[in-house]
Amino acid sequence: MASKPIYRVVFHNQGEVWELYAREIFQSELWGFIEVEELVFEDASKLVVDPSSDKLRRTFEGVNRSYIPLNSIVRIDEVEREGVAKAVKAEGKVAEFPRPMSWPPRGEE
Repeated sequence: MASKPIYRVVFHNQGEVWELYAREIFQSELWGFIEVEELVFEDASKLVVDPSSDKLRRTFEGVNRSYIPLNSIVRIDEVEREGVAKAVKAEGKVAEFPRPMSWPPRGEE
């Protein structure tokens, strides 16, 4: 049986670009969000600990499911194995463009 795929999710969060690894991602029932479950972090028993990776591990400690807004997502890749989760300051002159959200059509009542 093939192992579950691993996804790299890159998104903007409060002036930083966060990169997480997860085993499950899908369109949320909450309109405009992606659900991310089963987050994967590298082994915490290593001698050298990356501060940004440790920050994300502590941020998502005890989180079963995270909802990420669609307009924050930079990209989602299916990868062969997990990498180092990281949070880096978003630098450069390109900023995330705020997009108006259109609501889904309502059913007739």
